[in-house]
Amino acid sequence: MAVLGKIRSHGVMLLVVVGLALLAFIVGDFLNNSSSFFRKSQETVAVIAGEDININDYSASIEQMVEVYKIETGQSDLSEDVMNQLRTSVWESLVNEKILNAQAKEVGLAVSADELSDYLIGNKTHQLISQRRAFAGENGQFSRPALVQFLNSLEQTPENEEMRQQIAKFKSYWLFWEKTVKNSVLQEKYNALISKTITANSLDAKMNFEASKTSYDVNYIVQPYFTVSDSAVSVSNSEIKDLYKKQKEQFKQEANCTLNYVVFDVKPSNDDFKKAETTMNTLSTEFKTTPDIIGFVNSNSEVRYNANGYSETNVPSNLKDFAFGSAAGAVVGPIFNVDTYTMAKVVETGIMHSDSVRLRHIFLTKNDESKSDSLISAINAGGNFAELAMKYSAVKQTASNGGEIGWIVEEMQGMDKDLITKAFSSPANGIFTMKNEQGTQIMQVMEKTPARRKVRLAILEIKVSTSNTTVSKIYNEAKQFAAELTGDKFDQKAKEKSYSVRTATDLYKTTDKIAEIAQSRQIIRWAFENDKGDVSDVYDCGNQFVVAKVTEINEKGYKSVEKVTDQLKAELIRDKKAELIIKNLTAQLSKTPSIETLATTIGVELKNAPAVNFSAYQFGVAGSEPAVIGKVSALAANKVSAPIKGLAGVYVVQALNPQVNPAPFDAKMQIMQLNSRMSYSLPYMIIQDLKDNADIKDNRLNFF
Repeated sequence: MAVLGKIRSHGVMLLVVVGLALLAFIVGDFLNNSSSFFRKSQETVAVIAGEDININDYSASIEQMVEVYKIETGQSDLSEDVMNQLRTSVWESLVNEKILNAQAKEVGLAVSADELSDYLIGNKTHQLISQRRAFAGENGQFSRPALVQFLNSLEQTPENEEMRQQIAKFKSYWLFWEKTVKNSVLQEKYNALISKTITANSLDAKMNFEASKTSYDVNYIVQPYFTVSDSAVSVSNSEIKDLYKKQKEQFKQEANCTLNYVVFDVKPSNDDFKKAETTMNTLSTEFKTTPDIIGFVNSNSEVRYNANGYSETNVPSNLKDFAFGSAAGAVVGPIFNVDTYTMAKVVETGIMHSDSVRLRHIFLTKNDESKSDSLISAINAGGNFAELAMKYSAVKQTASNGGEIGWIVEEMQGMDKDLITKAFSSPANGIFTMKNEQGTQIMQVMEKTPARRKVRLAILEIKVSTSNTTVSKIYNEAKQFAAELTGDKFDQKAKEKSYSVRTATDLYKTTDKIAEIAQSRQIIRWAFENDKGDVSDVYDCGNQFVVAKVTEINEKGYKSVEKVTDQLKAELIRDKKAELIIKNLTAQLSKTPSIETLATTIGVELKNAPAVNFSAYQFGVAGSEPAVIGKVSALAANKVSAPIKGLAGVYVVQALNPQVNPAPFDAKMQIMQLNSRMSYSLPYMIIQDLKDNADIKDNRLNFF
């Protein structure tokens, strides 16, 4: 009982302790369970049609697109601009895919496995597959055997790491096109479905027929708005605000910002130029006399010695006359041009050499190397190299094409130097072999370009580079400028130091870079993470340092009336000028009803617009003037119109020579024409409408 009494006496305390323990347990459990939620949230690059897009998946798609681009173009080093374009392409494709899949699921559309297979390797080969160079035959056209051979090569067991990576790369390439074809077919199905619900009817057909039935040759005069001074009219703030209210829907905007920024170019100083000049002068004597010119050039020059020699087509243009007009041993320079000091020495002349060689091969693995001698004997005895390559070569991609590798040049990057030497020293149809750890290649020179005159030239080139001292000096200058700043003193301080202040407007969260400043995406990210008036630290943008100030932050929604005042004011001024011109022309017409006389009276040219009807898009050389075209179509023949307010000025027109199309009304034909015209823009309109109505959350700014 005593124990129970003690428990009762401490009942409230126990409740508190137990409650706190339970709370700690619950909170701890919540935090543990929700940590994965927060982590997932932090890894979400976008939400599209209710689906979270993980940054790892998105990055993998970008990497895949990069590899596809490299295979398609043959390029290996991609510029910043190309990378930005590829990232944008991946984003657009991803948005289209997710929105389309969501819509297709709602209406029950899909692409079956059998259907997709038919588009990929069957009888309905999709153009996205048939247009790929990787699946082309000898004639450059799509080849199903080449496609099948490519797919078979993906199933090979890799013999080494390099082969494994190559197979993985081409598998990724194929999966990209497989997915792209599937999405394209689904898009075509969806468009076809929607297009059945959007069609012209008999009333549309009749209106379209009547609109183009009668055409006129139109005489006209136009008095442009610029002939009236802006000072002749006035526009009030209330008029601007009223027009803004009427047109507000036209001024929707995504979140954007405006920056002022100063650029500090990282370029060589006078000391750097002097250093380069001193280096060249120091090296020039040895360059003229050294017995090891090749070693000397390769150790000291920006340009390595070209043992293959130069032809007249690839020799540096500033050295062409010297190279082909001088004897061996002649030296020229130092020559200074822009930022480079150059000397050159003729090493050898009188060389006749081909620029490129066309090769084919048979690759034998280690297990089949014993066949090389008999194959070479068979080829020398007149055997068909292409047939032997198809039968014996282990490289299926080239074997299917008779072993052909294609044309190579001596300067080709990544090509075995020993192979280059043997290929260019062998005659046409000559055979040679190449051995390595993987096996033996039997090579044949199919043909060579005609021999060209060449010269071996040693070039000593010293380029003026920006020293670390200079870079540090420029950086410190930028750093000092940034340290002294507050937002309201940015322009003032820049002016005091004679720095040029540049402005970047309409920067969005998805903008890749500022003007042509490399690696400036980082500045855009900074701007959206800060407030109006904030000044950045120094940003390293490749060969430039940048200091920026946020001058404007605009939230998603509508542009303010202040932002569009100039645009609205210009429209109101144009309308008021139109009123003045119309009043003047109306008075003149009451005195001189002839359009020819009116043209003479007001001093303008009488012009002609041929074949104008209601369905026309252009009004002669005046271009797009829909209001004028509409008035012409409603005007009686030969009658002079009242003044018409157009886009470029005020018009007076006279419709002449009505030409009536004698063809009878054919409702079916008119509907077909209208539907055909609409079919060009409908796919774009469909996907754009889906995007406009989709709930897309774009978090790319957090990652890129």
